[in-house]
Amino acid sequence: MNADNTPSTRPYMIRAMHEWCTDHGFTPYLAVAVDEWTQVPMEFVKDGQIVLNTSYDATSHLVLGNERVEFRARFGGVARDISVPVDHVLAIYARENGQGMAFPAPSVSPKPTAVDTPVKPADASGAKSAESSPSTRPTLTRVK
Repeated sequence: MNADNTPSTRPYMIRAMHEWCTDHGFTPYLAVAVDEWTQVPMEFVKDGQIVLNTSYDATSHLVLGNERVEFRARFGGVARDISVPVDHVLAIYARENGQGMAFPAPSVSPKPTAVDTPVKPADASGAKSAESSPSTRPTLTRVK
């Protein structure tokens, strides 16, 4: 929750835009800020961001939750589990016409607790990566 304890509208807006795209035959894309809290194929990350096709045709087990967006999708023919904190979603938009909604970049994440542990990306074998996160934080650039 934010400073005034009002729940975030972001997950609701993401679900609404996803439904709008789907209802009108558009392909919903998510632009996501990538860090240690996201589980995405790192080989497709560019400048600390990744764009994900979240259409029902491209995903399975899609969950647009209040805390995380989770689904399974193929990247280069390999099925991967994707998990993204909702506050890391920078935008949701229709691929075909660019209409959608942008959101502020995530704030600096607090240190993980026993309950909130970061998601480490898996390698191709499914084993968790032993690498530590880079010491410098990536910069985000919005492209219109």
